[in-house]
Amino acid sequence: MQTRAAILSAFPAERPYATSRPLSIERVELDDPGRGEVLVRVAAAGLCHSDLSVINGDRPRPMPMALGHEAAGVVERVGEDVPDLVPGDHVVMVFVPSCGSCAPCAEGRPALCEPGAAANNAGTLLSGARRIHKADHTINHHLGCSAFAEHAVVSHRSLVKVDREMPLERAALFGCAVLTGVGAVVNTAAVRAGETVAVVGLGGVGLSAVLGALSSGAAQVIAIDVNPDKAGFAASLGATAVFDPRGEDTVAAIRELTRGGVDVAVETAGVAAAFKCAYDVTRRGGRTVTASLPNPAVTLPATHVSLVAEERTVRGSYLGGGVPRRDIARYMALNAAGRLPVEKLHTGTDPLDKINEGFDALAEGATIRRLISIAA
Repeated sequence: MQTRAAILSAFPAERPYATSRPLSIERVELDDPGRGEVLVRVAAAGLCHSDLSVINGDRPRPMPMALGHEAAGVVERVGEDVPDLVPGDHVVMVFVPSCGSCAPCAEGRPALCEPGAAANNAGTLLSGARRIHKADHTINHHLGCSAFAEHAVVSHRSLVKVDREMPLERAALFGCAVLTGVGAVVNTAAVRAGETVAVVGLGGVGLSAVLGALSSGAAQVIAIDVNPDKAGFAASLGATAVFDPRGEDTVAAIRELTRGGVDVAVETAGVAAAFKCAYDVTRRGGRTVTASLPNPAVTLPATHVSLVAEERTVRGSYLGGGVPRRDIARYMALNAAGRLPVEKLHTGTDPLDKINEGFDALAEGATIRRLISIAA
């Protein structure tokens, strides 16, 4: 079948993207779903820094590529050996497919699925196939999803079935921002009621972490960002204090406020200075978690001796450090109960043809989570 998709042919692209137009909306040929694969009509897809990092060259990927990984839609057709989905099901896409049988998957760590990582790096589906073509050219998949499109063929292991009562625009947020940010707090950091939490970097993932910390019963939730509008937004969500990390006394002020530093600091900004801030505001014996994906050249700015002498814990968190099929259902239940109001993170909707302008807004820090609403 033919469908429209946002194709990136080269990187890095110059800003403003509204002028350079790195993403072109093209009519492409989409193969039928193969064994274990599903055809999804995409309803909504979020603009995320993981997409932006491909456009700006921070995370090189094989070109050309159909971008997009945070999305929700409706199953239209299933291939052979798809035991868990039927046409009409509502689904959320997950940006790491889980094979279910490699060592990390067997340990209950699907984010580290080895065949899934290999497929994502190669620009293929979990099967190794590429299902998008134009003329005689094959187009690569982005993280097994390629969701900035009217339709997508994906592995059923990249999909989580969700309740049809959940609006699809809201459901899309759970596939990356919520899964990653809330998971960094509840799975990786294992925040307990009464602990103190700081979140450095207040994009969609960071603000999801703020919501996750509040839902977990944190006594204090401190939001840190260079953008005062985002800090103010975090305060409106319930953050108990906000800070600009560039202030000379920011670390000292947070340490005084929390009597020695926070129990948990979560960094989601993807820059070395943000990680240093998170590490510096963490108390002796505390946990520092990073859920960002910076340029591969960025290294951790932390002193070795403090890690040992203060018995610090530093952990990475990918895909929220959990199990998407379990966690998305749990987070949606919290949302339905009013305890995780992720719909507040949705700050605008654009048509597919305005995707470059949407990435300008994201790059400028002028939005939290913009969605592309896709009408086939």
